[in-house]
Amino acid sequence: MTSSTGVPGPEDVPSRSLPPLRRHLFSLIRQRLWLQVLIAMFLGVGFGTLIGPTADLIPGEISVLIGNWVALPGRLFLLAIQFVVVPLVVASVIRGIAAGGTGSSLGRIGGRAIGFFLITTLLGVAIGVAVALLIQPGAFVDQGTVGEALMGAGAATGGAPPAPPRIDQIPDMIVGLFPTDPLSTFVSGNMLQIVIAAAILGIALVMTPLEQRTPLLELLASVQAVCMVIVGWVLRFAPLAVFGLLANITSRIGLSALVGTGMYVVTVVLGLLLLLAAYLLAVWLRTRRGPVGFLRDIREVMLLAFSTSSSAAVMPVTLTTVENKLNVRSEIARFVVPLGTTINMAGTALYQGVATIFLAQIFGVDLGIGGIVLVVVMATGAAIGSPGTPGVGIVILATILTSVGIPSAGVAIILGVDRLLDMCRTVVNVTGDIVACLIVDRMTAPEEAGTITETVTPPA
Repeated sequence: MTSSTGVPGPEDVPSRSLPPLRRHLFSLIRQRLWLQVLIAMFLGVGFGTLIGPTADLIPGEISVLIGNWVALPGRLFLLAIQFVVVPLVVASVIRGIAAGGTGSSLGRIGGRAIGFFLITTLLGVAIGVAVALLIQPGAFVDQGTVGEALMGAGAATGGAPPAPPRIDQIPDMIVGLFPTDPLSTFVSGNMLQIVIAAAILGIALVMTPLEQRTPLLELLASVQAVCMVIVGWVLRFAPLAVFGLLANITSRIGLSALVGTGMYVVTVVLGLLLLLAAYLLAVWLRTRRGPVGFLRDIREVMLLAFSTSSSAAVMPVTLTTVENKLNVRSEIARFVVPLGTTINMAGTALYQGVATIFLAQIFGVDLGIGGIVLVVVMATGAAIGSPGTPGVGIVILATILTSVGIPSAGVAIILGVDRLLDMCRTVVNVTGDIVACLIVDRMTAPEEAGTITETVTPPA
């Protein structure tokens, strides 16, 4: 109602102020992908709880059916990201190396990146083993439930895992890492071989005259640009994908499934938080970036890593964040991020250390100093060679268990909460990739300042 003077009355103020406020909130959400993903995560968990075993409102068959349909956008999202991962990795690694200047400068960048990944992976396993020995999560599990959990373990784990390689098999394994045909390697999906093949081509380009390598570098720049356009399309549907994936996971597992192994979950999460704190400390010591500001800059990557459980799936977003928000040089980011996606699995190694100690405590296996050292070495080596895809950690864990005398069927005990922990450790793995970029960029900046020349301008 408006007065005769034309001035709105008090009763008109709420009706006219609410629409601008609502528009402001919607605009705020639309402009921030991390906020959309965060809202989708909570909605997905809530919806999955309603249709899952926790609420027990609908029959199990109907719950599975609804969960599968709700998860469809998420599955399509992962497939769309995987569609561009291989060409983006190939183009990024080759251009990152070719833009890195001389062979000696490239060696310094690669050596420091690999050294960082090796040190943090060892640190992750050590933290996991120490936290598990301190908390003793196996003491909180009822031994009587172990037999029941193992009844279907053979089917759950897919049978006995392969035996650890013998020393005479190691040369053949090393030879098998190197690609024999670039074209077949790029379509095989083996990320380690793809990175090695791309690195070989990139090093060859460094030794090639500028006029001969420029056309290929421009072609690869176009490939990168096309891939990033596709990534931009896909990310518009990221919140819907996150909602569907988390709703499906929650509807299958249920919140009550966390109770039996709650202390095990707490132990793993605590270890991951300690490793994350080590990463934040390293960033502060080397770059003087505050933890709050750093986490704010990478929050979108962390949320997507948590929801997809795949460091390879979020690699395009990681590259964009590192270059645009953290101002890491393109030649560093496009070499270190794909390399880290392939070999940096510190969070996975930490989880494997905790899980091995946890199951050893349940089965009463005394590992001793030698067994613990073996766990550290095997978890480090296995994590470095594992692909950045969901669920691979549980397969590697079965091999480690066998090597230290723990029944591999014990995997069934922790299988129910593995996806949740997979999401958590993927966040730490991706954060490690980003931290490696920052540290290597800072370590090489002074000495590389005069050597990086003839760099092809990256696509916008």
